[in-house]
Amino acid sequence: MTATTRAMIARWRLPNPLHAMLHWLLLRGLRAPRLPHEPGWNQRPFGARCITQFQVHGARGQQLAAWLALPQGANAAQPAPVVVAVHGWGANGSTLAPMVEPLVRAGIAVVLFDAASHGDSSAEAFSSLPRFAEDLASVLDVLRGHPAIDTGRVALLGHSVGAAAVLLHTARQGGVRAVVSLSAFAQPREVMERWLLEHHIPRRWVGTAILEHVQAVIGERFDHIAPEHQLARIDCPVLLVHGEHDQTVPLADAHRLQALLRRGELIVVDGDHDLRKSLAPHADQLVRFFSTHLEVIAHPCSND
Repeated sequence: MTATTRAMIARWRLPNPLHAMLHWLLLRGLRAPRLPHEPGWNQRPFGARCITQFQVHGARGQQLAAWLALPQGANAAQPAPVVVAVHGWGANGSTLAPMVEPLVRAGIAVVLFDAASHGDSSAEAFSSLPRFAEDLASVLDVLRGHPAIDTGRVALLGHSVGAAAVLLHTARQGGVRAVVSLSAFAQPREVMERWLLEHHIPRRWVGTAILEHVQAVIGERFDHIAPEHQLARIDCPVLLVHGEHDQTVPLADAHRLQALLRRGELIVVDGDHDLRKSLAPHADQLVRFFSTHLEVIAHPCSND
């Protein structure tokens, strides 16, 4: 815990019984739902040579369920570039499975995983945007030892909180060739303020205390982890995709992020926040974006 975090906690600490009650209520109220995987979802062919499950042991002690889909011909002599996908809040890795087949047919490996406290991964006291990014880093660390993966050609795909996490990781850690961000919010403080409004919690005093307490718990300031803050630090191309009818994160957030892009563009699709169905007509465009920046040579299965 940093000195800044300790100072934040000290400044906003309520009397012990009230503080403990607030902390418990917030952990309960902000807990991510755990969406189960559909039975047999990972038994589909996906156009891959194989899709295998593996476990990731993270630095916090978290155990993450993960899956790797390798394209035909990927091996130690010809390692494949990889796209690592990060799901959104309350979802799981399989919610991004529709992108697996078009990517592996183009010669790109895909990794899906469940963030801690999601899907089949281990539970923790709380989830947060920084923890999503830490889980992503743990997955990438494991991939560095895989002979069929070219870890010099890595791209990231994220949805919602997962999109914010891939932007945070890319800005802080680098080593990424390209990013596709689906339904990203611009500022987590605004997400929390909408949550306060939905729960009829007054912004003055109580709301302010809650926002400060959340930042103390996650160990980061909202402004420091906000996608709108990270984009200026990202050199690689970023493709923003946002639903025109998104009621969870307003389309205005996407336009704010677009204005901050150093390299990239925004695609507005006919959809809401989920985007699983809305991405199908744009799958070829996403594959071309990844293929271009991962320097993929035409793959024999790409026209199947």
